[in-house]
Amino acid sequence: MSKNEKLAKEILQLVGSEENVNSLVHCATRLRFGLKDKSKANKAKLEKTDGVITVKESGGQFQVVVGNNVPEVFAEIGKISNITKDSKNASVKDCGEKGNILGKAVDIVSSIFAPLLGVMAGAGILKGLLLIAVNLGWIVNTDPTYTILYAAADALFYFLPVLLAVTTARKFGGNIFVALTIAGALLYPSIVTLKTQAAEGLDVNFLGIPVVMMSYSSTVIPIILSIFVMSKLDKFFNAKLHDSIKNFLTPLILLVIMVPLTLIVFGPIGVSAGNAVATVMVAAFEFNSILAGAIMGASWQLLVMFGIHWGLVPVFINNIAVYGRDGVKPAVTASVFAQTGAMVGVMLKTKNKKLKTLAGSAAITGLFGITEPGIYGVTLPLKKPFIAGIIGAAIGGGIIGYAGTNAFASGAPGLLTLPIYYGPGGEGFTGLIIGIVVAFLVSAGLTYVLGFEDPVEEDITETEKAAASEQIVSPLAGKVVELKNVSDPVFSSDAMGKGIAIEPTVGRVVSPVNGTVAVAYKTKHAIGLISDQGAEILIHIGLDTVQLEGKYFTSHIKQGDKVSIGDLLVEFDIEKIKAEGYEVTTPVIITNTSKYSDITTSKKGTVAEKEPLLILDVHSTENIA
Repeated sequence: MSKNEKLAKEILQLVGSEENVNSLVHCATRLRFGLKDKSKANKAKLEKTDGVITVKESGGQFQVVVGNNVPEVFAEIGKISNITKDSKNASVKDCGEKGNILGKAVDIVSSIFAPLLGVMAGAGILKGLLLIAVNLGWIVNTDPTYTILYAAADALFYFLPVLLAVTTARKFGGNIFVALTIAGALLYPSIVTLKTQAAEGLDVNFLGIPVVMMSYSSTVIPIILSIFVMSKLDKFFNAKLHDSIKNFLTPLILLVIMVPLTLIVFGPIGVSAGNAVATVMVAAFEFNSILAGAIMGASWQLLVMFGIHWGLVPVFINNIAVYGRDGVKPAVTASVFAQTGAMVGVMLKTKNKKLKTLAGSAAITGLFGITEPGIYGVTLPLKKPFIAGIIGAAIGGGIIGYAGTNAFASGAPGLLTLPIYYGPGGEGFTGLIIGIVVAFLVSAGLTYVLGFEDPVEEDITETEKAAASEQIVSPLAGKVVELKNVSDPVFSSDAMGKGIAIEPTVGRVVSPVNGTVAVAYKTKHAIGLISDQGAEILIHIGLDTVQLEGKYFTSHIKQGDKVSIGDLLVEFDIEKIKAEGYEVTTPVIITNTSKYSDITTSKKGTVAEKEPLLILDVHSTENIA
């Protein structure tokens, strides 16, 4: 079983199993669950699970932060459940709570944009590299090579309404192909021509209703509004129309209604609203670029923690679509490098080897724009480094704001996406570099000088193993026998699981753990227990004794009983069982052996009731070295 597969199974179990999940999407580092009942999720145990960085509840979502391997874990969940298939029909109401307006808005925007982040970053980097190549004279924009590469870089942004139509339809459960057709109509050549003609004075109307023509390439809000309404109408007409006609009549009605409605209502409203927000943000930077940059830099990681940053993504995209550049986003880059600097400060300062390793690896990830593992695993728990990162981000953001840096394409801020900030003549790019370097150094320096409460170095091989181990005491008195020496191959081959066997000297079995009776066999010859820590234990009294059908056995339990260490479970007559020709050697098996990295015997020779017998180590051997 791979590490990601194991983690996927553990996460799914701890969120309350597949039955408790309405929806699941993921972003760069988080699995974002919409749960039916959050009380069924074991948040405390999830946070202690190896591979889980932290757990957050925000925007109506139950968010499990796992880091850069989130796509692999998401894929493994898809293999063992139907969640990822069903999530396309999940809406904001699936989050299991009413939530507030802001929470719903965050959930909607994150679900719509999260699937596009990877290709958006890749296209943005390519666009930035082309800008650098043209500005430095390495290539001319009339060269066919440039044209082909620019088409690859810009197609996502030009046809953004088409891609958003897919993700929005999935979010609200609408017909994806109708959604694509509506988006295609907005970018259809004759509609583009109408827009040009309207600019030249043509009166454009639909059945006498005036149509304000807009440019819809790279727009965000109009298509989201349109597909939201389309999805509602899709469900309405599918419920009203007969099965024999709804497959073609519903799409017909939707296209006839939604394309004109989008052009007449949603388009102008959406474009105007987007432009208004963008104008306000741009005005803030024009009023005092240093202050605005400092506020944006300092607040960005706080917005990310609560998921509110998704609300600014459409603003960044809209600014680039309307103005060809965005002056708001560059300050965000300072925040990323500031927190990364704080991680480096922790790495240099701490004497804890485990924390030093974690901070170092998180810093490398942070340089490429993924700061969540470092924030949740390093700077935020230590408090002062996180504050140092905010201070550094404010200073760096102020420098970037003063320099008037602009973004000319979209992409997550990080080392690889720096080219998107290189515009004509490189204006503001030097200021960006100075800003992120200052943010990094100030945060690292403050972290080192201010210090933090350094976790005490622990003996990992002993302390952590002890904390992560479960002890099973002996349920019988007798002679300890290695399982491989048991005459029944079902037990000796470890097919049932690892464990030990006991040749009993007293005919009674007591509970070896605090837990629950999972199985109480009618034949009384075997007992299945589940400990409070999760160990599944089979105590099989004798070999082939099922054939006695309960004769010579007296049970004192029933299925579902809670038991404590030492509670009497079963009594049996050793001599009479032997007289019937059966061995009384009793295997004690851990049937969920795969959960443990090691199962060892703590007793040899003879053992008394309730003496330590087995140690189950759940600590991963990868982390012990």
